[in-house]
Amino acid sequence: MSNSIIQLLVLLGIAIFLILRLKNVLGTRDGFEKPPVEGPRPSATRNRPEFEVIEGGPDRDITDHVDDGSENAKALAAMKMAEPSFNVTEFLSGARQAYEMIFLAFERGDISEVREFLDPDVAAAFDEVIAEREAQGLTIESEIVGVRDVELYKATFDRETRRGEVTVRFLAELTTVVRNAGREIVEGSPTEIKRQRDTWTFAREMGADDPNWQLVATGA
Repeated sequence: MSNSIIQLLVLLGIAIFLILRLKNVLGTRDGFEKPPVEGPRPSATRNRPEFEVIEGGPDRDITDHVDDGSENAKALAAMKMAEPSFNVTEFLSGARQAYEMIFLAFERGDISEVREFLDPDVAAAFDEVIAEREAQGLTIESEIVGVRDVELYKATFDRETRRGEVTVRFLAELTTVVRNAGREIVEGSPTEIKRQRDTWTFAREMGADDPNWQLVATGA
């Protein structure tokens, strides 16, 4: 028997021995072993700490944003009962994105791409303001430097209609320039950063097939 064959048999014997040893130490995937846990979706808040769920204890997804036992907390809990997949933290993350998209679309005078996220009355009010600007030959150039704060201010839920409403307060830092028909600056500065507070209310029928919330009211 050649030396190469002898070496191959020795290596094969060592490999079989190691496999048997590992099986004895690690065991097999069978019985009480926990299933693999899937990671969070990309849209979820990436830095949010994970909490152990204690049956009967407070829902940290709610109490991280409103006081436990408050009317807001009760409304959010009712929304979760109507739609178990509803997540308050993810909603606020989506509200921030919606705020930036809708705000910039309105400032630039074209809400066509965000109209589906607007209640018809809000869309009509936006259209009216945009038309007035165009009639005066004014254009607005705005850029959001950052949304510094997103606060859940109020939540309500109608059990009969299953309509949930969430009012959110935003604090944004932005630059705004208003130009006339001759492209001259009549207000603002492209380099001056200002803070702006907005209070927006979003609504949706919980449990409906359409996952999109609509902006139903705006205020300062």
